[in-house]
Amino acid sequence: MTEHVQTRRFFAIVPAAGVGKRVGGDIPKQYLSIHGKTILEHTLLELLAVERIEKIIVPLGRDDDYWRQLSVFSSPRIAIVEGGAERVDSVLAGLTLCAQQADPQDWVLVHDVARPCIQRHSVNHLIDVLQYHSIGGLLAVPATDTMKQARGQLVEKTVDRNCLWHAQTPQMFGLQRLTEAIEKGLANNAEITDEASAIELQGLQPLLVEGLRSNIKVTRPEDIALATYYLDNKTSSDNKETT
Repeated sequence: MTEHVQTRRFFAIVPAAGVGKRVGGDIPKQYLSIHGKTILEHTLLELLAVERIEKIIVPLGRDDDYWRQLSVFSSPRIAIVEGGAERVDSVLAGLTLCAQQADPQDWVLVHDVARPCIQRHSVNHLIDVLQYHSIGGLLAVPATDTMKQARGQLVEKTVDRNCLWHAQTPQMFGLQRLTEAIEKGLANNAEITDEASAIELQGLQPLLVEGLRSNIKVTRPEDIALATYYLDNKTSSDNKETT
């Protein structure tokens, strides 16, 4: 049993078919530049630095030609596939391509393209914690603010923050398990906001693995400045490690 688990390989999917106009205007937000590299490049380069990930599948929009200008796509470890109208459709397209070269029990890490501040040691930590887990899980951080439940903009009550976490990515599950969970969820018209929510719909409980608060998702214009700050600090840290 242990030998079988140890042979499970690791693949990644980075859905990048969205437009993200709230941030980038006419340019999809994943192609906005920070320090001479697009958000997409920052994300892919950090995942490529995780040597255990054999292949990174990037679902792209049908009319997306921006990617052709990026040298990162010359990596033999990156494959592209046409994405879908919604994030979940793109993830499913990535899973379908992954199934052509992976075993049903191999692990898949799904990561938001708009989280360019992900750090390779966080991904490696996630893999270390989950590689022998029976279900899988996700990076997340505990809520620290006072949390309010509201109806519209009126507070109904204060919610106990001790049981609340902010979900992040990567989220890591078995290829077959995640594919079946998403397909069943879509067939039942369920709302699938992330991979963990699809797994939860099957009555399973993913494991929360504490990550870093710097692993932000770029969704609004002000997030660019924050991502720039975190990437600056990450670069400084990487330089110290190599000197």
